[in-house]
Amino acid sequence: MGQVKGFKDFLGEEAKKREKIIEIIKNNFKKYGFEPAETPIIEYEDFVKGNNENDGAVRDIFRLKDRGERNLALRYEFTFQLKRISKNQKLPFKRYQIGYVFRDEPIRKGRLRQFIQCDADVVGSSIKDEAEILSLAKDCFNSLKIPVKIFVNNRKLLDEILKEEKITKNKEQVLRELDKIGKIEEKELKENLKILKADNLFNILKKEENFFSKFKSFEEIKKLKEYCSFFGIEVFFKPNFVRGLSYYNGSVFEIFSDEINVSLSGGGSYLVEGVQSTGISLGLEPIFLISKINFDEEIYLVVSLEKDKESIKLVKKLREKNFIVDFVCGKSPSKALDYANSKKIKKVIFVGEDEVKKRKVKIKDLDSGKESFLDL
Repeated sequence: MGQVKGFKDFLGEEAKKREKIIEIIKNNFKKYGFEPAETPIIEYEDFVKGNNENDGAVRDIFRLKDRGERNLALRYEFTFQLKRISKNQKLPFKRYQIGYVFRDEPIRKGRLRQFIQCDADVVGSSIKDEAEILSLAKDCFNSLKIPVKIFVNNRKLLDEILKEEKITKNKEQVLRELDKIGKIEEKELKENLKILKADNLFNILKKEENFFSKFKSFEEIKKLKEYCSFFGIEVFFKPNFVRGLSYYNGSVFEIFSDEINVSLSGGGSYLVEGVQSTGISLGLEPIFLISKINFDEEIYLVVSLEKDKESIKLVKKLREKNFIVDFVCGKSPSKALDYANSKKIKKVIFVGEDEVKKRKVKIKDLDSGKESFLDL
């Protein structure tokens, strides 16, 4: 039977690459003082939905029931669980979490229905934390050798613009359309905004950055850009950028690469039980598709030629010295070499009668063909 659509196995080189990416991101999270957290995959449906029932991601949750007929759901993100785990924590509470989330949505390049998110959030945040979160994300992408552009906006600015344009009805619908600028044809977008009596917004949001300085909340964008410059990172103002409608209340961010037409990372500022917070989420799936990191590991294959006891002693010693060692017995030399090639193992050690007598084993480098010797 085939796999469920939107779910995928990862093995061999793919699995190693994903593990390496996660390790790099995790190390950067730790470097910035974030602590790890783990939360359940399954929650009560009402808790998962929260007050965000109209949010697109919430509408895409996977629903299920247990034997007691309770309404449950798979987590679709980590942020809603912060309500519970941040209680009674000393502020600012900085946590990172890496794991699977689930969304019953159309699949596309760089997005499956089960995917890994890598989140870092600060509960009890300031503009400094917003800039530091963006610096953290930039460090992650630098470590992964992915050139990126960071875009920022502020939901308060959008609210001010809508208020000035006297747009109070269909506000959420208008914001959804604005977020499509650059994603759908301009003609279609203008038509949609015209129906909502908001077609002037298209021209406003195409204006140069200095136009927006007349709005009070643009000061927050200027301050964020200033703090980002302290951290040595460049961010770009994108006035039509909206993100999730249900909870962002200030700065919003999105990170793109020219190599793929989906966001690699996004986040922003929001309230957690009335406390101002900020966070960012890195999507493993699109990062995995374009990352150029070198994850080669030096692996040794020890091949026992009917000398299992001596081979196991050697394997044990090598592993104690932190070498990565695979071990096979009962295979002929040619089959052992086939196995090594299939696993891309470059260093092979044969342990046979001659080697045991001489107390020396030969290490064969399958790339160069060179041989060296190791004292047993």
